Amino acid sequence: MDPDASLFPELTPDDLALISGYGNSRSFPKSAVLINEGDRSDSFFVIQSGRVKIYVSDDEGREVILNIQGPGEYFGEIALIDQAPRSASVMTLEAAKVSVLSKPDFERCLAENPRIAVELIRSLAQRVRALTDSVKDLALLDVYGRVARTLVKLASENGGELKIAQRLTHDDIAKMVGASREMVSRIMRDLVKGGYIQVENKIITISGKLPAAW
Repeated sequence: MDPDASLFPELTPDDLALISGYGNSRSFPKSAVLINEGDRSDSFFVIQSGRVKIYVSDDEGREVILNIQGPGEYFGEIALIDQAPRSASVMTLEAAKVSVLSKPDFERCLAENPRIAVELIRSLAQRVRALTDSVKDLALLDVYGRVARTLVKLASENGGELKIAQRLTHDDIAKMVGASREMVSRIMRDLVKGGYIQVENKIITISGKLPAAW
C-alpha cells in the first residue's frame, strides 16, 4: 500500500486538506496513545505525517491490530457520529503529526461541505465491508490463509512489482491475523525460501502468486 494513499477509496487529498483546515495540528512522539478503547471523547484526527496502529486488546494485554494508517488517512469519526464510547485504541508507531478537530469543528465542516459528508458515508460503508471481510477470514481461513490474504490486501503495484510499503514486523502481521508471532515467522520464512516473497529492510515484495494452501 502506498503510504501516502488511503487503504480504502474514500476522501481525496483535497478533501482531507480542507477538513484539516478546520482543526489544529498537533505532534506526538512514538508510542503515544491518541485514543483509548472505551473512552468517551469528541475528536476527529487526520494524519499529516507518521503512522498509527488501530487496535483492540483484552485485560491480559493480548492485542489485535485492525489497521495501520499513514499520511492522508483519518480516524475517530465513528464516535463523533454515534456518540458512543471509542470502539478501538490508537497508538503512534513513530513520531506523528495530526490535525485534530473537535466535535463542533467536525460538524461545522460537514455542514459547510455537504459533499464531504456524503463521501464520508461512502467511506464508512467501505470500512464496514472491510471489517466484514476480516471477520470472514478469521472464521473460514487457517493461519496461512489469513497471512496470505493479508499480504495480498496490503500490497500495491510499485515499479511493476507488488510491494507492501509499510514496514511490518512479524509481530505486526501476527496481531493482524490473530495468530502467534512464532507461527507467522515460520510461514514467512517458508514463503521466502519458496521464492514467493522477498523481504528487505522490512519491505515485503510479493514475487509471484501465493499458494492457495500451505
